[in-house]
Amino acid sequence: MPKVLISDKLSPAAVQIFKDRGIEVDFKPGLKPAEIREIIGAYDGLAVRSATKVTRELMEAAPNLKVVGRAGIGVDNVDVTSATARGVVVMNTPFGNAITTAEHAIAMMFALARQIPEASTSTKAGTWEKNRFMGVELFGKTLGLIGCGNIGSIVADRAVGLKMKVVAFDPFLSEKRAVELGVEKVELHDLLHRADFVTLHTPLTEQTKNILSRENIARMKSGARLINCARGGLVDEAALFDALKSGHLAGAALDVFETEPATDSPLFGLENVVCTPHLGAATAEAQENVALQVADQMADFLLTGAVSNAINMPSVTAEEAPRLKPYMELVRLLGGMAGQLTAAQDGAIKAIRVEYEGHAAELNRRPLTAAALAGVLTPLMGAVNMVNAPVLAKQRGIDVAETTVERSGEYQTLVRLTVVTDRYEKSIAGTLLAENKARLVEIKGISVEADFAPHMLYVTNQDKPGFIGRFGMALADAGINIATFHLGRAAPGGDAICLVGLDGPIPDTVLSGIRGLPLVVQATPLAF
Repeated sequence: MPKVLISDKLSPAAVQIFKDRGIEVDFKPGLKPAEIREIIGAYDGLAVRSATKVTRELMEAAPNLKVVGRAGIGVDNVDVTSATARGVVVMNTPFGNAITTAEHAIAMMFALARQIPEASTSTKAGTWEKNRFMGVELFGKTLGLIGCGNIGSIVADRAVGLKMKVVAFDPFLSEKRAVELGVEKVELHDLLHRADFVTLHTPLTEQTKNILSRENIARMKSGARLINCARGGLVDEAALFDALKSGHLAGAALDVFETEPATDSPLFGLENVVCTPHLGAATAEAQENVALQVADQMADFLLTGAVSNAINMPSVTAEEAPRLKPYMELVRLLGGMAGQLTAAQDGAIKAIRVEYEGHAAELNRRPLTAAALAGVLTPLMGAVNMVNAPVLAKQRGIDVAETTVERSGEYQTLVRLTVVTDRYEKSIAGTLLAENKARLVEIKGISVEADFAPHMLYVTNQDKPGFIGRFGMALADAGINIATFHLGRAAPGGDAICLVGLDGPIPDTVLSGIRGLPLVVQATPLAF
């Protein structure tokens, strides 16, 4: 009989789900890390919220652990890399608290607009300062959404109901979806210039970190107000303090901070700042929803092998897994490459097409297409898995098409992935050698026979004499060893591609130098 430990506070109904399905469960919230390590070796599953830190040391003490279930969307408290290395599935519940978080953002906006926290404190202190607290109406104001996905779209719906004008910046938001939501799609600089209120609803990735930098905060409309119920690292807190202190911004409402728990911050001393301790998901309904979802998902996995909302592996049935495994790896690599190249060139994705040829066309393609979507979206949006990738694509109006060619062409099996943005269309194709090793065979219609490597450098250049020598010398001068080197070109003297396998990540200074070489059009580092 499988055995599960619940080490954080979860609904009693979640405990009952495990029991009803024949799984032994121990409910022990509040254990110290050392106490969990002492007993974790006896468990097949671990259900947590945010209090328990699932570290490498904890997993090393858990030889029987098969699944970690996080009741909530974030997995910051789980070492996913170590879990993957040990074959432990990490699950979350990505959509269980969307409404709650959206409602908190709206509540924070009201509190900020009408100075409710300060007015409440003043009144309770016995000072009837009616003239001190002059608020502003939300009616007719412009709300700027940075991120218009699952949570952002709910905020947009509520704001439209409040008769606000809503503008949104989201590279994945299509014009069609924007019309459906009743929002205007704009660029970030336009949003900052126009919005009376700016609210953040985007994950924290390399692309979004400090998206509200000192420069962007300075671009915000004078007298605007900021709400952040997403992630603390999205905002330069020092710059925000200066903007509030100077009067450039009228106020800010923050539920998240760069460092949490946030027990001390210069922002706390400002009257025009409303703060809450990361309460976005803190409602009885949301806590119940995510607890029940994680219990069901973990029970399904432990009893049947079915995987739902997995962070670190595709969701497939136990019967399909052996045959699909090499194809899952192939589409993951193709998608990851396409996503990284798209992120490097900036463009709103309009469509993703996946074509299966030969043996690949005979498979259950739904999990493969979902895995390909996850590969494309992850470099652009943070953690995306094959379960929520189709949902995220639909929310952003990305058209997904799947086609099959059952006859074999040059290769017995082939998968071609095409990404269409508002600026270009780019395709990447790959095959399997000996039915199990992924190999890249085509980029943008150019034949390139190349193995994937953990670290690669993708370069497009003009096919002219001297490029390879200068390129190789630039790497050699920087002490960077070339593991593999693959070339391809559309025609003599035309567009050419160089794909290099490296022993490690390429330093930014070296990358800048390569981008400045004659004949180089684009140079993008890739990591798999």
